[in-house]
Amino acid sequence: MVAAKRADFNAIAKKYQISLVLARIIRNRDVVEDRDINKFLNGTRAELYAPELLKDMDKAVDILLHKAAEEKHIRIIGDYDIDGICSTYILYRGLTECGAHVDTAIPHRIYDGYGLNDHLIQEAYDAGTDTVLTCDNGIAAYEQIAFANSLGMTVIVTDHHEVPYDEIDGERRYKVPQAMAVVDPKQEDCGYPFPEICGAVVAYKLVLALLAKRAHTDWRDVMESEIGLELLEFAAFATIGDVMELRDENRIIVKNGLELMANTRNIGLRSLMQATGTDPSHIKPYTIGFVLGPCLNATGRLDTAVNALELFQTKDRERAAMLAGDLKAMNDSRKELTLKGVAEAVVQIENGGLGMDRVLVVYLPEVHESLAGIIAGRIREKYGKPTFVLTRAEEGVKGSGRSIEAFHMYDEMTKCKELFTKYGGHKLAAGLSLAEEHVDEFRRRLNENCSLTDEDFEEKVLIDVPMPMAYASFDFIAELDRLEPFGNGNPKPQFAQKNVRFVSGRVLGANHNVGKYTVADEDGRRYELIYFGDIGKFHEYVAQKYGAGALDRLYHLKTQENSDTKSEPIVLSIVYYPDVNEYRGNVSLQMVMKYYQ
Repeated sequence: MVAAKRADFNAIAKKYQISLVLARIIRNRDVVEDRDINKFLNGTRAELYAPELLKDMDKAVDILLHKAAEEKHIRIIGDYDIDGICSTYILYRGLTECGAHVDTAIPHRIYDGYGLNDHLIQEAYDAGTDTVLTCDNGIAAYEQIAFANSLGMTVIVTDHHEVPYDEIDGERRYKVPQAMAVVDPKQEDCGYPFPEICGAVVAYKLVLALLAKRAHTDWRDVMESEIGLELLEFAAFATIGDVMELRDENRIIVKNGLELMANTRNIGLRSLMQATGTDPSHIKPYTIGFVLGPCLNATGRLDTAVNALELFQTKDRERAAMLAGDLKAMNDSRKELTLKGVAEAVVQIENGGLGMDRVLVVYLPEVHESLAGIIAGRIREKYGKPTFVLTRAEEGVKGSGRSIEAFHMYDEMTKCKELFTKYGGHKLAAGLSLAEEHVDEFRRRLNENCSLTDEDFEEKVLIDVPMPMAYASFDFIAELDRLEPFGNGNPKPQFAQKNVRFVSGRVLGANHNVGKYTVADEDGRRYELIYFGDIGKFHEYVAQKYGAGALDRLYHLKTQENSDTKSEPIVLSIVYYPDVNEYRGNVSLQMVMKYYQ
């Protein structure tokens, strides 16, 4: 589908000195108002929203400063994923800077589960904790916070998840926990201008406000200080790792955070880059999402996320190098286990009668419970359906879900919440615990309630501009860089051209899974094109359409002109984006094919 959103592209291009193509792409990202276009192209840290716009922020700051001054024991309770680890580090660093008596606790995925529980509260109380400060959790811990209150402890919640609710006579009654302060932009009466921030950004805003009030200065001054810039890196890291939309202030946070990471102030983060072979000067959202971030998640999945937190806290280079190496090794192990789990899930779906379900619920008792979310994501990608993967846990069954755009996972789970011992999440992802005897009922209820139509399952490929490859140039690619960083909410632009003739090709890569081609447009101009997708499916498609001989001719470098056998040339319409290929000092243009037909 070609995006057909309208605007005065000429006026936008002229005002911001950009091409008409770039003006169209920006409009396709639903950036419409003049101030928003300017922020998208030229936004700076000065345009981040003030911390005090978050409900209860002032209250939280005052309590924490008072507790720090009285040397009361503050315990930060975080979470075991990227966002939780980064949030915990941000708050720990900020409170330490205030001279507070502070320590941290990150729940163990298997023994504690997500978020607060009575055991963690009791443990904090027994350790002499006066104040519990949550991050990336707490909004759903109504009963646990009531328990902490009964023990005489002070609780402050910082979170970004949906506020739980009961639906009574069609009306939602929200259940905000009875903490001394609740800082969560998803609260109905919060009014924060952009509530789609991650837990680490909420924590970052709290630290900016905390240090500003302590030093009697403006939060923007703190933001530009050494500690403010270091913590911005972690806010950016978590924003990408938690797959938040890269719009509005998230875009500014990530753009600035990635630039700062090139010369990171954190010894642990630098060690992690070295352990994974990451070039600090070329960090992109992809690097965080698929190289560095999974190393943090892996430790929380297969061991304890305390190691990842220690990596960021340590000032010892040797210790940092050792921890980073351990995290990298653990992630390599996690990859192998994930592949096995995905294969088991596919067999169950294909052979176990689940293929017709609109919502997939796959029970893999023997799979490590910490891998459920990753496997659910892979299955969702393969079948294009909302997917829950359940595993056997110490007490009953635990699982994680990953959704598609048309299925609000948290709302749909709320319709059968009596089946769960615990659940939470948001539109596109969720977690749950339930008794084993409820697994089939859970599957049945989700599918009975499901209102998804066939159209909801169709993969829609949105083309920004139907643009001839001849338009692509080094200057144009440089202009596209102004749209970075790409990610959720700001995808890499996609262009399309019809009638592209495949002249010759070869298969590259250690696993022979990359196709490299010379192609020609209707005017005979030739281009280099590369395909990183499913090469097997591509070969099947071409063989079905043009015959098996077409592949032989293509890969034996026989062009249609010099082929002995007269045959129909391979001509496809393609969706692509232009890129720069650098190889052994040579720089050339290449088109990256995303889709074909």
